[in-house]
Amino acid sequence: MANIVITGSTKGIGFGLAKAFLDSGHKVVISGRSEETVRDALDRLQTPACKCCGLACDTSEHTQVEALWQFAQDTFGSVDIWINNAGLARTGWSILDIPQAEIEAMVRTNIVGTINGCRVAAAGMKQQGHGKIFNMLGGGSDGEYFPGMGIYGSSKRSLDYLTNALSSELKGTGILVGKIRPGMVVTEAVIREAKQNPDRFAQSRRFMNNLVDQVDTVAVYLARKMLEFNKTGEKIRWLTGGKIAARMLKGLVRKREDQFARHGL
Repeated sequence: MANIVITGSTKGIGFGLAKAFLDSGHKVVISGRSEETVRDALDRLQTPACKCCGLACDTSEHTQVEALWQFAQDTFGSVDIWINNAGLARTGWSILDIPQAEIEAMVRTNIVGTINGCRVAAAGMKQQGHGKIFNMLGGGSDGEYFPGMGIYGSSKRSLDYLTNALSSELKGTGILVGKIRPGMVVTEAVIREAKQNPDRFAQSRRFMNNLVDQVDTVAVYLARKMLEFNKTGEKIRWLTGGKIAARMLKGLVRKREDQFARHGL
């Protein structure tokens, strides 16, 4: 049974991961920016058999991340897996047009927040002598370009380097460091952006429908792979190149069930 901390886990893929781990009998600490969102998520996760608790945490504040680690350690005694999942996706603008406030929010959450999580978790795990740290990557992290994602993709690209560097620095310590590429998942952020820009969504809907997946489907796979993970520096990828090619070919002959309709889109 593993003790797991997931940042940014009151919704989206983070919430899905928490549910997947709990359903497998593990213990989970969730976190989000506000006490209200944490309480709401706990209400949705709690069952008589599950062992889950939570703490509000703004990962861009180092002291709050330290408090999250201490909370998990005090509650469960140790932390076996720490997942830096908290992130912001503000897409749809060119690099020149994106509002400055959106740039700063993504940099603080996606980059500074993940750095804080890595530093705090690595320091704690060095003391306990073991542990796994995972960083959630995303579109752009492999260097690929997507229109309207220049800043977001740059923030995720930096996390690829960060994860490689941390993995190298922690070799021989008993701490494993990994990367997570969840693929295209229908999250609250995707739904929000689709409703904000329905014309753009309509243009890409058919193409995206061949590639997107539901949170629960992806989260169960990723949770299992993280538990099995045993080689530092490696990447756990849901949507592989082979899977993309197969889906696109299949889409030419048979229309896939609409993955967005169930979300009111």
